Amino acid sequence: MASDSELKRVANELSYPILLCERVRVAVDDAESFKLECVEVFKQVDRLSHMLRTLVRFSIATPSLYERPIWRVIADVSKNLERALTLVRKCKRRNVLRRVVTIVSAADFRKIFGLLESSLGDMRWLLSIFDSENVGGIVLSLPPIASNDPIISWVWSYIATLQMAQLTERIEAANELASLARDNDRTKQMIVEEGGVPPLLKLLKEDGSPDAQIAGASALCNLANDQERVRNIVNELGVQIIVQVLADSPMKVQSQVATLVARMAEHDPLAQEDFARDNVIRPLVTLLSFETFDDEHREQSGKQSIHSIVQINKEMEKKSLTRPTAGPYTHSQSSSHYYYNYYHSSEGSKHRRERENEKPQLKLCLKISCAEALWKLARGSVSNSRRITETKGLLCLAKLVEKEEGELQYNCLMTIMEITAAAESNVDLRRAAFKTTSPAAKAVVDQLLRVVRELDSPVLQVLAIKSIGSLARTFPARETRVIGPLVTHLGNRNTDVAAEAVISLQKFACPGNFLCMEHSKTIIEFDGVLPLMKMLRGNERTLLQGLILLCYLALHVGKSDSLEQARVLTALEGVDRTVVSQHPELRELVPKAIYHLSLYHQGVHSQRDLFS
Repeated sequence: MASDSELKRVANELSYPILLCERVRVAVDDAESFKLECVEVFKQVDRLSHMLRTLVRFSIATPSLYERPIWRVIADVSKNLERALTLVRKCKRRNVLRRVVTIVSAADFRKIFGLLESSLGDMRWLLSIFDSENVGGIVLSLPPIASNDPIISWVWSYIATLQMAQLTERIEAANELASLARDNDRTKQMIVEEGGVPPLLKLLKEDGSPDAQIAGASALCNLANDQERVRNIVNELGVQIIVQVLADSPMKVQSQVATLVARMAEHDPLAQEDFARDNVIRPLVTLLSFETFDDEHREQSGKQSIHSIVQINKEMEKKSLTRPTAGPYTHSQSSSHYYYNYYHSSEGSKHRRERENEKPQLKLCLKISCAEALWKLARGSVSNSRRITETKGLLCLAKLVEKEEGELQYNCLMTIMEITAAAESNVDLRRAAFKTTSPAAKAVVDQLLRVVRELDSPVLQVLAIKSIGSLARTFPARETRVIGPLVTHLGNRNTDVAAEAVISLQKFACPGNFLCMEHSKTIIEFDGVLPLMKMLRGNERTLLQGLILLCYLALHVGKSDSLEQARVLTALEGVDRTVVSQHPELRELVPKAIYHLSLYHQGVHSQRDLFS
C-alpha cells in the first residue's frame, strides 16, 4: 500500500485543481458577458472536477500507487484551469475603462475549450490506469499530454502495470519495457527517470516465479548499458538483490542474472566493486565449476563431517555478533554467511539436483554468463582478480579452456587475461596466485601454451599470448617452454598474432625483468633473430615492436654470433631516422644498442657517427 505520506502528498496535489474548479464555478455565476461560452466552460470544468475527485478515491484505494503520470497530468490540468478561471473572470461586469482595456473574444474561448478538452482526455487516460476493474492493466491509448512524445505514455502505462497489477500482467509489462529499451538509449533513460527500476527489482525478487525473475532481469539488462543508469540500479539496493537471486534461483534465472552482473560491472566501477563486496564472485565460480569438479566435490563432501560444518557456522555467527551494526562490510559479510548456509541447506541441495537434470544447452548458457561476469568483474581490478584466485577460479578457468570451445572458451580466456594483467601490475597478487608451485597457476600456463601452439584461432591466440606476457616475471630461467611458442609466432602471417608475440617477448627481455639476460639468450637460441629482422620490413606496428625487442637482445647478448650473422648492427644503423624520432622509447634505445653491438663486431662505425 502507498504510505501515509504519499497519500497526503497526492491529496494535497489534487486539492489545488479541485479548488480551481470551484473558483471557476463561482466566476461563471458572476459573468455578465459571453454567458453561453462561460456556461460551456463550466460544463467542461465540472467534468474535470468529477474526474479529479474520482482520482482521489482511486489513489487512496490503490496499493503501490504509481505517481509519476499523476504529477505530470495534474500540473497540466492545473495550468489549463488557471487559464479558464482568468478568462471567465474577465467576463464579470467592470467599469468602462476596464472594459476598454480588457477585451475578450470568441477566439479566446475556443482556445480554452481546446485546452480543457485536452485535460479531459488526459484525465480519462489517467483514470483508465487506475480503473478498479482493471487496476494496473496495460493501457496503450495516447493521452493528449503525450501527443508529441507517444513513448512516454507507453512507459507510464507499463510501469504502472509493473507496480500495481497482478503478477501475470507485471511480467508482460516488464517484457514490454525490455523490448522498448532494447535499442533506444533515450527510452532507456526515460524508463529510469520515470521510476521503472524499483518495480523491476521487486519483480526480480519474485522467487516463486522464474518467469517473473527472468523478465525483471532482462529489462534491467537492457537498461544497464550506461554508468548513470547502472548507478541508479545500485542506489536502489540492486546489487544486494541481484546477489541473493543469483545464489538461490533456478538455473535459467541464474543465467540471466549473471548476464546482468556482467553488464553492470562492465559499465560502472562502483557496481564492479559493490558486487565483489557482496561476495558475488564465489557463487559465480561455483556455478561456473558445476560439473567441472564433480569427482573432487564428491570426495571432499565425503570427508567433510557435520561437526566441521557446525563449527564453521558457529564461527561465522560469532563474527556477525562482534562486527559493527553498520559499515561498508556489514552486508557483504552477511551475504557470505547466507551463501554458505544456503549451499549446505536442503534448499541448496534441491537446486543442485535441479541443475543436474537441466538441458545441456541451458547449462552451457549459464557457464557462458558466469564466465562473462567474472571477466567484467576482473577487468582493471586487482582486488577482484585476487578474489577470483582465492577461490577455485583459476583452476576452473583452466579446465574450461581445455574442455570447451566457442563463446565459453573465449570468455574464460578473457577472464584469465584480465587476471594476469592485474598480476603484472601487482607484485603481491603475482606472487600469491602465480607462484611456480601452484597447481592452479601451472594448469593455467599449460592451457595458455596449448592455445598458442595448437588452436587455429588468431583471436584466442592473441589472448593467450597476452596472458603469457603478463606473467613474464613469474617464469624462472629454466622455464624455456613458454618462450619457444612465442618465438614461433613471430613469423605468423596474422600480423596481430605476430605483434602480440613480440610484445610478450619484450616483457621477458626488458631490463625491468630480473632474468632479462637469460631470457634474451633463450629467444636467440630459439632462432628469434631472423623473424625479428623480417618485422623491420613490415607495417609500422611490427617495425616498432620488432625494433624494440632487437635492441633488448643487442643490449643483453651483444656478443651473440646470431646477431652478427644476421647483420643486426647494419639493420639498426639503417633504420629510418623518422621512425626513431617519432617514438621516445627508441631515441635512446637504438643508439645504445648500436654502440653495444659495435663493441663486439668488427668493421663498425663508432658511436659519434650515429645518426650524424
